[in-house]
Amino acid sequence: MTHCDNLIDKLRQRGYRITPQREMIVEAIAHNETHMTAEEIFAVIHTRSKALNLATVYRTLDLLVDVGLVSRADLGNGRIMFVSDQHGPHLHLVCRQCGCVIGVDSSLLAAIEEPLRVKYGFSADLQHLCISGLCESCRNKA
Repeated sequence: MTHCDNLIDKLRQRGYRITPQREMIVEAIAHNETHMTAEEIFAVIHTRSKALNLATVYRTLDLLVDVGLVSRADLGNGRIMFVSDQHGPHLHLVCRQCGCVIGVDSSLLAAIEEPLRVKYGFSADLQHLCISGLCESCRNKA
């Protein structure tokens, strides 16, 4: 079963109707290797079908995030990105000055997960985490 089929099957199992629009949105996310904005997802689908509007893309992405099949990350400057759960846990460092995004080894997430649970009784969702700050280049310019 492909990742796309798996996501659609999970939605069906949770009682959601699979409309042609939802299926196109899931396909666009599942078949893309990178993070995408809602506008990028819309553009990919719009080349194949005009039977979709941006509001439907946003509503479907909200649903996919709510059921845990897609992660949403705010990369700053209004850049909200989406990625399917196939990417697994990952961490981004986002420079608040130049906007560069640095991918970080996700094993670092394990170092904070247990202390959050033990000390605060908090079960953190660390599937897709962004930390803002200054990259080395911008820090050296300051």
